[in-house]
Amino acid sequence: MAKAAKKERSMTLYEHIVKIQTPEECYRFFEDLCAITEIHAIEQRFDVAKMLHDGMVYTAILEKTGASSATVSRVNRALNYGTGALGEVIERMNQESE
Repeated sequence: MAKAAKKERSMTLYEHIVKIQTPEECYRFFEDLCAITEIHAIEQRFDVAKMLHDGMVYTAILEKTGASSATVSRVNRALNYGTGALGEVIERMNQESE
């Protein structure tokens, strides 16, 4: 499949995701769309990202989340060299909770 067609299909998914109105609706949407293991992996990566963003060290993250060192390393790379969206969302949520 051409790369342009893949991008268009992906954007459709994300356009629908941003229409979700509540955390409960979001939970149900992903529960219907994803396998439990996929949801767990995404939740774990996000927990790791929040901890890294807050300055927690790898060993503490490994103990607290049960994530592999490869997962922690991958999430750390995403935070440091990715698009910046993950850190922006975490920062926004931190500001809203203050």
